[in-house]
Amino acid sequence: MNLPAVATDNITEILLKIIEFTQTRQKILIRNINAMHTAGFVPKDLPADEFAKLMCFTINEHLQSRRLVLRDGPNVKFGFGGTFKTNPIIDEGSRKLLETNRDGYLRRQILKLLENSLNQRIATELLKKKQLEEQFVGRCLN
Repeated sequence: MNLPAVATDNITEILLKIIEFTQTRQKILIRNINAMHTAGFVPKDLPADEFAKLMCFTINEHLQSRRLVLRDGPNVKFGFGGTFKTNPIIDEGSRKLLETNRDGYLRRQILKLLENSLNQRIATELLKKKQLEEQFVGRCLN
């Protein structure tokens, strides 16, 4: 999906951030699978729980005040112009599974990919629906 360069409103900006986060996380999870047989490999993940809490705070603030307030976390930092950076962290649970149960490790990575894909699809569909509604309203006003 081509993401618009500039978000038109608060909800669009939140959805774009969710899509960007899930796209980045997908690459990391796929790398975890591809590199699982590499000696010394340590699996990483993005801090999904931290990101979700920050987005919940942002949505609650938006509902209360109709403004977009993006709060930084330890591993998620929001910048100017809609940018944000997320630092991958070592996935300790997966690291332990990789050492003791490779099948369990692989299942865990696949489940994370499925969850991530679902989150990405929901955000993408909500964004498409919002864009269609905006186009419809725009045509009605003209």
